[in-house]
Amino acid sequence: MYRCFRLTKGLDLKKEIESYTINNKISGVVLCAVGCLSKLTIRLADGKSILEKEGMFEIVSIMGTLSEDGVHIHISVSDEYGNTIGGHLKDGCIVNTTAEIVLNLFENIKLKREFDKNTGYAELIIN
Repeated sequence: MYRCFRLTKGLDLKKEIESYTINNKISGVVLCAVGCLSKLTIRLADGKSILEKEGMFEIVSIMGTLSEDGVHIHISVSDEYGNTIGGHLKDGCIVNTTAEIVLNLFENIKLKREFDKNTGYAELIIN
């Protein structure tokens, strides 16, 4: 089963996807998203550094897992010169004109997140 929705200018990409997921009790994945951002906020691969940039960014790839307990999403964007960067989606990615979101919902799999003391993060539990 699929769900689709559209976000408009000024909305926070992560907050909106997470709110939609939690409010609708979704277990699934982000299948795709197309659109653009005016502000980018991502955590880089070192797991600590946060990159914040303002400008024109096109969403070129997005993927992640969705559970009632929260989301884990990675995003890649390109700037006005075609340079691409990606990382862990954080609050603060602001939609510029639009973002079209498509989710794939699981029917027989329940995803949850529980804190893992070894990683320091809420990690995926599959039921």
